[in-house]
Amino acid sequence: MFRRSGLTAPMLPAMALAAGAAIMAIAALPFPAARAAGPAARAPAAAAPLATGTYPVAATSPVAPTSPVAPTSPVAVASPVAVASTVAVASTVAVASPAAVASTAAARRAAVIVAHRGASAYAPENTIAAFRLAARQGADRFELDVRQTRDGRLVLMHDATLTRTTNAERVLPGRAPWRVRDLTLAQIRKVDAGSWFAARYRGERVPTLGEVLRAMRGRGMGLLLEIKDPARQPGIEARVAAELRRDPFWLAPGRLTVQSFDWVSMRRFHRLLPRVPIGLLGTPAPARLAGLARFADQINVPYRHLGAAYVRRVHRLHMQVLAWTVDDPRAIRRLLSYRVDGIITNRPRAGIAAARWGRASAMVRGGRPVGGSRQGGRPPGTETGGPVPRGPRPAGRFPRGEGAGPPERGRRSAIQPK
Repeated sequence: MFRRSGLTAPMLPAMALAAGAAIMAIAALPFPAARAAGPAARAPAAAAPLATGTYPVAATSPVAPTSPVAPTSPVAVASPVAVASTVAVASTVAVASPAAVASTAAARRAAVIVAHRGASAYAPENTIAAFRLAARQGADRFELDVRQTRDGRLVLMHDATLTRTTNAERVLPGRAPWRVRDLTLAQIRKVDAGSWFAARYRGERVPTLGEVLRAMRGRGMGLLLEIKDPARQPGIEARVAAELRRDPFWLAPGRLTVQSFDWVSMRRFHRLLPRVPIGLLGTPAPARLAGLARFADQINVPYRHLGAAYVRRVHRLHMQVLAWTVDDPRAIRRLLSYRVDGIITNRPRAGIAAARWGRASAMVRGGRPVGGSRQGGRPPGTETGGPVPRGPRPAGRFPRGEGAGPPERGRRSAIQPK
């Protein structure tokens, strides 16, 4: 047989490895048939809101000991020309499809790691400095809070007032109680949003949503955008939608989720941008989940309220579950054992380290794609145009002074809950 095919026995292992790599690369391609699969797909172009997960790669990998590509396989006895052609295809995929390659790297983690208001344990929350630090620490996504000023501009601020995270009381003494909705953008531009946290962040400003979208474009992170208190800010959903349309990079499948505690507001936003995944903050009663699944893609729950049974209920309705806000590695590992789809944390490094453990645990259990998918079970992150998920960075490679340790004493208590 070897003589007829032109092969020799020593060539077989190398050829099997090459064929296996080609099969893995081709499997990562966003085939049109997969895009339309599944009865729960809301639209053919809709994308799963998350971009990473644990998949049963190890158990079925073509290069594993139980590989179907054995010496007796038709692939193993194919002609050298066919093998070379297959390897060439794999090389083309690796060069032409960086999103597919990045998806493989992201599969190292068991869940998406979302930097809560940026890397807010190490930098002032909701600032560009915090978001850039989250990117350097390897987070998959960054979360931010949007409010509306008196003159209808969109700025980033968690609280209704500026007092906790800026020096507004000193800079704007006659404007108490310093509510965002009572101030103009020009007034908010005057305050310092960094020095309250640490002296090295003095001069950091309250950014607008547009500034953040531009600053973080192309950094390999997805965005979880929360609209704060929409009932007190009429028209904010339309303004957020308009800002996103001005920067269509963020509207590509898999890059963005919009969430709020106000579920009525999220239904309105869904009508404005129906292809943008919607997240609902809170813990809906199980009886309400089916109705909410008509427009929502995520149920994002306080982590202390979560149990494995609730996660399974949400997954059965093809929605995903993110847990917030959790910094304790033991709690993160417990949540990963429930197979949550994402961890929202002030400390991205801790989440990444715990998620590595979670992937190993999932592989022992046999592995599966985390959460539901409106693509009919397609692994998140393989969709065309999806985000480029960031793989976990090795420990000890963070630059000195960037996430090198906890913030100044007492700062952690300044981070307010959702």
